[in-house]
Amino acid sequence: MLSGSSKSIKFLACLWIYSWLWAVSFPLDVFATDNFVAGPLFSQFTLTLDTGRRTEIMGPFFYTQERDSEKTWAVPPLFSHDSDPSVDSEADDLLYPVLTYRRFGTEYRWQLVQLLSFAGGEGPQNLPQKRFTLFPLYFQQRSPIEGENYTALVPFYGHLQNRLYRDEIFFLMFPIYSQTRKKDVITDNYLFPFFDLRHGDGMHGWQFWPLVGIEHKEVTTQTNGFGEIETIGGYDKFFAVWPVHFSQDTGIGTADPVKFRADLPFYARLRSPQRDSTSVLWPFFTWVDDREEKYHEWEGPYPFVVVARGAGKTVTRCWPLFSRGHNDTLESDYYLWPLYVHNHLHAGALDDQSTRILFYLFANVTEKNLDAGTGRRRVDLWPLFTYHRDFNGEQRLQILAPIEPMLPNNPGVERNWSPLWSLWRSENNPQTGTASQSLLWNFYRHETAPAAKKSSLIFGLFQYQSDVGGKSVRLFYIPVIKTKSAISRQ
Repeated sequence: MLSGSSKSIKFLACLWIYSWLWAVSFPLDVFATDNFVAGPLFSQFTLTLDTGRRTEIMGPFFYTQERDSEKTWAVPPLFSHDSDPSVDSEADDLLYPVLTYRRFGTEYRWQLVQLLSFAGGEGPQNLPQKRFTLFPLYFQQRSPIEGENYTALVPFYGHLQNRLYRDEIFFLMFPIYSQTRKKDVITDNYLFPFFDLRHGDGMHGWQFWPLVGIEHKEVTTQTNGFGEIETIGGYDKFFAVWPVHFSQDTGIGTADPVKFRADLPFYARLRSPQRDSTSVLWPFFTWVDDREEKYHEWEGPYPFVVVARGAGKTVTRCWPLFSRGHNDTLESDYYLWPLYVHNHLHAGALDDQSTRILFYLFANVTEKNLDAGTGRRRVDLWPLFTYHRDFNGEQRLQILAPIEPMLPNNPGVERNWSPLWSLWRSENNPQTGTASQSLLWNFYRHETAPAAKKSSLIFGLFQYQSDVGGKSVRLFYIPVIKTKSAISRQ
């Protein structure tokens, strides 16, 4: 036999199903309104912070949204599709960030856990390029321009262009031999990283690491973007038994030549017209005289204890207990790092501040434009909530937020994961005077506008609406109260 509570649940379920079927069977004017909320089973409503509409079905597990020209549909957390014809872009996510696809104009890329990826777009002369990567084993690019093609099968043989932070890479049975180019500097590596030869514009050198290395560069010139000739300083660099002995002369031929000598950890010395630095038993005792930035600094041991005084920098640090530092534009403080960290940047009209407690546990970040009198703010308390206000004053509060504080403003997280745990959503748009609140995926939803209010509760079984035309109340989708305002009766 059914218990009393089971009978009550069964009665309410049957009553709701009956009311729903009855409402669908008759053309009630509730379906003619702009919004219809029966959350969390079905909800359709206008957006509060943007121009557009959103439809949610089965709570957080399916939604579609039109925001200005952008269209999104998603089945969180499995899949989402987003497109915006105004900027010719598309984004697809499958179990984000496991598999993603991004396209902007002719440029596209899809990747699987950042190991397998296909990418392409227009290269030089507006001709198409296609790239395939199975990281870190295989790299390939194909283009109608023969010089833009490359193939690399690690570690056997390969040629790469504009990959891995180098303009060109060639290797054969890596690490036995490889050659890299960055700008004009070419490095030939034999048994990387132990022996290499380097040459470029006015420079040459070699190293047998970690025993000895020598490099020299002549003073050269180049024409800058304004058509002016500028000097590129030369240098002489030498090391022995790395990282023990160093001798470096840099900036040769410029207004600020620098001489650096070191036999670590016993002694290190830097001398230049703008800065002097001396270290004894590095990193325990260091003295710095920075004439360009106008400050003196004492370190010991660096970076744990630092004291700096002068117009350009004032710091008192004893890591991790405390640190206080500032100059004309920047202030940086912490206590029991990372328990409390505060940074403040003030430069002209820009005023930025951030306060963090235990990294992402709590964060309060503000950015102000003092000339325009506008600002934005973000407050996160992991994993309880995230709140942000933009430059237009638009506000949004979300409860819960287990990922958003660590990956703020991440569209993939917002599309695919945030709907699952957004137990409470609150939005306020001061420009339009509209606001909305949602609990448990619209199980309760309340909307306000300058001359209207709407409320829905318990799958839409209770609905309240008031506007300039009057007030109405529905129970089980049946109108039970409907009044007209004095204005509408005139």
